[in-house]
Amino acid sequence: MPCLNEARTLPTCLQKAKDFLARNNVNGEIIVADNGSSDGSIDIARRAGARVAEITEKGYGAALAGGIAAAQGRFVIMGDSDDSYDFTALMPILEKLREGNELVVGNRFKGGIAKGAMPFLNRYLGNPVLSMLGKLFFKIPLNDFHCGLRGFDREAMQKLGLVTTGMEYASEMIVRAALHGLRITEVPVTLSPDGRDRKPHLNPWRDGWRHLRFLLLYSPRWLYLYPGIAMIVMGLFVSALLLPGPVIIAEGVGLDVHTLLVAGMAILVGVQSITFGFIARLYAIKNGILPDNHRYEKFFANVTLERMLIMAVILILVGLGGVAWAAQLWSAKNFGALDYRNMMRILIVAMTCVVAGLQLGFVAFLLGVMQIKHR
Repeated sequence: MPCLNEARTLPTCLQKAKDFLARNNVNGEIIVADNGSSDGSIDIARRAGARVAEITEKGYGAALAGGIAAAQGRFVIMGDSDDSYDFTALMPILEKLREGNELVVGNRFKGGIAKGAMPFLNRYLGNPVLSMLGKLFFKIPLNDFHCGLRGFDREAMQKLGLVTTGMEYASEMIVRAALHGLRITEVPVTLSPDGRDRKPHLNPWRDGWRHLRFLLLYSPRWLYLYPGIAMIVMGLFVSALLLPGPVIIAEGVGLDVHTLLVAGMAILVGVQSITFGFIARLYAIKNGILPDNHRYEKFFANVTLERMLIMAVILILVGLGGVAWAAQLWSAKNFGALDYRNMMRILIVAMTCVVAGLQLGFVAFLLGVMQIKHR
């Protein structure tokens, strides 16, 4: 139980946990991971027979990590010490662990959320949206990513090397478990209003953003690759549409070189986004943030510095050819006035190729630096 000044509710939580162990003949221990309480929570825990792990590093994740490190059992069940979860009803979680699952997460939406137990925005916006994104990004079969009641195989969890110290620890646990192929499932649990007489430590907007940021940083595909592909496809489509000439949508409404310019910018941003995705993925794999992936290993083995430079040179030469063509047309007019729209069409395409080529060239050398082998 992570704890920070929970003297009001801690005795109830401890008694319920003791009742669960005794009633179900479970050989277990109760650990209170105290994060700097000053209200007597530590004494309450010790008098009740719990073992106290005093965690000096601040943060929900830090408290949980310290408690998990102190645990001695094969399985660990974690839950907040604010009496919002029923510690007498933990058997479904333990049964799923005994069946071979390595992470079992509670689902409050299936088990029931009592009136006043969860803020409106958390219930109908924050939790559903973040859980949906987690399922989309990582294909995880869970519908309540942020339930604080969950159980896991202690040894398997410690191998994941979790590092976050804040509320996003809950997301990191699930995401890294999925990336490393752990068996994950969920069980219905009930959520009751907490018994505190003060505001909770949770800050919905701040902690919601920290969860969302974590999900995005752990998924370079959705943060960089897919948006980049979408922008390039959109830019190429619009460019192909407008290169022959303006497109009239309705009387007095048309698309011309200004829209073509926007399409060129979209292509450049897309190229940059995709290359950022490659860099982020390579960095994450090399530093153990994301597990090794055979497909990406094969891809990075084929995407050499020299091959990217060849692509970059081809794009630059095509672009410079367009610039030379434009200069030749200008020279044919004795460097006088030209047809604005036709000249802009040539130059927009030409400069898009040149800048995209330069971007690829710079990224090629950056990837080359990152692929340098070292001890």
